[in-house]
Amino acid sequence: MGILSWIIVGLIAGWLAGQVMRGGGYGLIGDIVLGIVGGLVGGYLAGALFGVPDAVNGINVVSIVVAFVGAILLIAVSRMFFHPRSA
Repeated sequence: MGILSWIIVGLIAGWLAGQVMRGGGYGLIGDIVLGIVGGLVGGYLAGALFGVPDAVNGINVVSIVVAFVGAILLIAVSRMFFHPRSA
């Protein structure tokens, strides 16, 4: 998958994850980075858990969904460690 495809999938997945997880937001660049890293995490998990090789492989619905799930997981983990709740 080319770098342009990663950026487009990352932008879509990061924006969707930002909308679903509601919060302070990460901005355009942050959403792209979050989506790209989410694609890596989601692709790894899809391969490890479900045996799906090359789950993020272009600009298609499956790639966007996998990157979206990975981005959701990243947001949840980052909020758990970097945004502790006050008592």
